[in-house]
Amino acid sequence: MEFNLADLFESVADAVPEREALVCGDRRLTYSELDERANRLAHYLASQGIGKGDHIGLYLHNCTEYIEASLAAYKVRAVPVNINFRYVEAELAYLFDNADLVALVHHREFAPRIAAVASKTPKVRTLVAVEDGNGAVCSSPEYEAALAASSSARSFPDRSADDLYILYTGGTTGMPKGVMWRQEDIFFAAMMGGNPYGPPPERPEDVADSAKARGIVTMLPAAPLIHGAAQWAAFINLYGGGKVVIAPGKRFDPNLIWQLAEKERVNTIAIVGDAMARPLAEVLEGASFDLSSLRVVGSGGATFSEPVREQLRAKLPNAMLMDSFGASEGGYQGAHVGRGAGGTAPRFRADATTAVFDEHLRRLEPGSGQVGTLARTGRIPIGYYKDPEKTARTFVEIDGARWALPGDMAMVETDGTITLLGRGSACINSGGEKIYPEEVEAAVRSHPSVFDAVVVGVPDEKWGERVTAVVQPRGGHTLTLESLAEHCRTAVAGYKIPRGLRLVDELVRQPSGKPDYRWAKSVAMENGRE
Repeated sequence: MEFNLADLFESVADAVPEREALVCGDRRLTYSELDERANRLAHYLASQGIGKGDHIGLYLHNCTEYIEASLAAYKVRAVPVNINFRYVEAELAYLFDNADLVALVHHREFAPRIAAVASKTPKVRTLVAVEDGNGAVCSSPEYEAALAASSSARSFPDRSADDLYILYTGGTTGMPKGVMWRQEDIFFAAMMGGNPYGPPPERPEDVADSAKARGIVTMLPAAPLIHGAAQWAAFINLYGGGKVVIAPGKRFDPNLIWQLAEKERVNTIAIVGDAMARPLAEVLEGASFDLSSLRVVGSGGATFSEPVREQLRAKLPNAMLMDSFGASEGGYQGAHVGRGAGGTAPRFRADATTAVFDEHLRRLEPGSGQVGTLARTGRIPIGYYKDPEKTARTFVEIDGARWALPGDMAMVETDGTITLLGRGSACINSGGEKIYPEEVEAAVRSHPSVFDAVVVGVPDEKWGERVTAVVQPRGGHTLTLESLAEHCRTAVAGYKIPRGLRLVDELVRQPSGKPDYRWAKSVAMENGRE
């Protein structure tokens, strides 16, 4: 056996067959049942001519079928590809073509969109529809018929640690790109070897042994499974022999998250920053849940702001609130240890595989005060699917080692910790000064009248770009640019303070919870306003 995602899951299923693996709505699956359903779907896909290296699109809301289809693809050495369910037809046509999809497992509601792009995506030849549902067992007769007619046996070709895992990432600009990983590398770099609380396994056999010996941890990934952080959180727990609770439905529902946490005795909840943390905190202000089982609320992909962290801490005194940093191109890279200069930018502790380089690819020394690009070496992706130019720009050789530099800007503090400033592609250039939106957003969100905010740059004749805050105010509160600027002046330098303010009824974010900077910029520039 190798460190292959299908092999490893099968070994865990054999070690703890009767443990519950997945809970979603009315469906509860043990490891044995989940493995059998994945086997059946894998055999159905194989009967359609799908095998090693073929790409299967997962066009689904959160449901057990998302995990089943991922495992089924791995079993036949195919590659599951995440599809953002908010995409419109043009974006879907691009993704289906760019990813070379030959099959789709999709919720039935998406059939009209699939049909609309069919003429542009002739490689897609196999469709398996899952019935739409919200909280109920949501399989369709088509999906279940495919499983019922297929073998439950594990009669599959030998697999390899080199089999691919691909994650399509939307990024802050441009069309999404597929990040290609070896399965062994993603298992250690992002899924933490299935053992986030201890040493990584030395042998593949250690994974099942550890899962059997470990107590059951119940994990609830609150973000959509199309997002890398949610996928990784779910599979970390599955490889650890734990239970994964999936919140069904199309939208993030903070009340449902707490209901599930209480009902299923959840130990760990994985979220994406304030976009999820703040609504969760607001619900706790006006409701009572038994959350005595909860030990960790972890945020990946975006950080907690300090006001929201304090609001949650007051209601969850026995739970650890953890920020972790990672990227589609780097996996898990570090844990939050505080705030950097000015108290707004998050500061992380990272290991020796992480460094910060200047524009000439020279390593920045601790305490230099310089801003550079965050990088990771060791277990990193192969590159971007069908994009050798971007691969060459992002994955570079420095002093004989291969490094990934996806574009996050950072500083190295005197103690060696790293202050993360944000993605360079979203950087605002105002009067020659570089301003990173995430730092300013943290300051804006700490205003008592702000519920949520995104910061963008809009064209300015004098300064090149003007810092503008797009804000969703708290209900019943009023907010002016003057009061916001005065508040932010205590947290960030004067040149970073918002010079423009746009108020919206609801902030639009990506399904993952990350800011939608393109939407925010269009709002900030609406009708030519600045």
